[in-house]
Amino acid sequence: MTMTKQLSFPVSVLKELFGENDAYIKKIENDLNVAVVLRGADLKITGEEENVEEAGQIITRLSEVSLGGGDIEEQKVDYAIEMRNEMADGDLAMIDQDIICHTVNGKPIKPKTIGQKKYIDAIRKNLIVFANGPAGTGKTYLAMAMAITAFQKKEVERIVMTRPAIEAGEKLGFLPGDLQSKVDPYLRPLYDALYQIMGPENFIRNQEKGLIEVAPLAYMRGRTLDNSFIILDEAQNTTPEQMKMFLTRFGFGSHAIITGDTTQKDLSPGTVSGLDVAEKVLKKIDGIAFMKLSAHDVVRHPLVQKIVKAYEDYDQSRLEHRNRARRRP
Repeated sequence: MTMTKQLSFPVSVLKELFGENDAYIKKIENDLNVAVVLRGADLKITGEEENVEEAGQIITRLSEVSLGGGDIEEQKVDYAIEMRNEMADGDLAMIDQDIICHTVNGKPIKPKTIGQKKYIDAIRKNLIVFANGPAGTGKTYLAMAMAITAFQKKEVERIVMTRPAIEAGEKLGFLPGDLQSKVDPYLRPLYDALYQIMGPENFIRNQEKGLIEVAPLAYMRGRTLDNSFIILDEAQNTTPEQMKMFLTRFGFGSHAIITGDTTQKDLSPGTVSGLDVAEKVLKKIDGIAFMKLSAHDVVRHPLVQKIVKAYEDYDQSRLEHRNRARRRP
């Protein structure tokens, strides 16, 4: 049954809702198969009853972001459409208002999805957090933001970031230069995030003082890290022995975040991942949280989200095929 629903918003909110060249409203119209018409300060949504109700909810949730002082962006519109049946009114505005810190250019860093919000809340509540999810879900970047915020508030004395030095499926051969030059390519993603949030000069100054350390995982052996915010990146490429070694570096007054993607292991065939083992061994210990991010939490280009979802569906299909094959007599 066709129906029309009317919503009213301030002019400033309407401008945000429509976007440049009405791009956001057109996206909602196309995805929900409705027509949205502006009459003064009123929006009229016409279409099938269920579609109109869903479009109204999406527009209302986006308006709450604008009314709360946030900006409506393409990512938020896409996310509101995608999660329309899994999100309550107020959720999008709540996520948008949780500002962790600002980049050196003044851009606010905040979670952009429900999964990212839960991840940030877990970091605030637990001493050790494991984050497992595909590329583009903000695992490392948000961890860096939380570490830098704790460092700037003097909640910790230093930041230590590490990752295993394993090639991503290709042999790089001999790397020239001193030891730092050899390991820097493996650590470049960590440097990139630090530069963006702290600024190169601030980072270099703190690094020279020994307050910020970026090093390969092998350098962690034999150390105890007190009053530190420690981040282990690409943890799917650790062995169980390396993961145990890293976790036992944990000292008083410290926080640790371990990030990885169990679908992108670069370990030798047959080698068990330390990230997989850690969840089985540690999942019942208080103070340790395990977070699972998914394709819904990808905040890169929308095409990346579709790629991640396609691979998830492919892996699930293969798993189901293997299970059916095992059950055959």
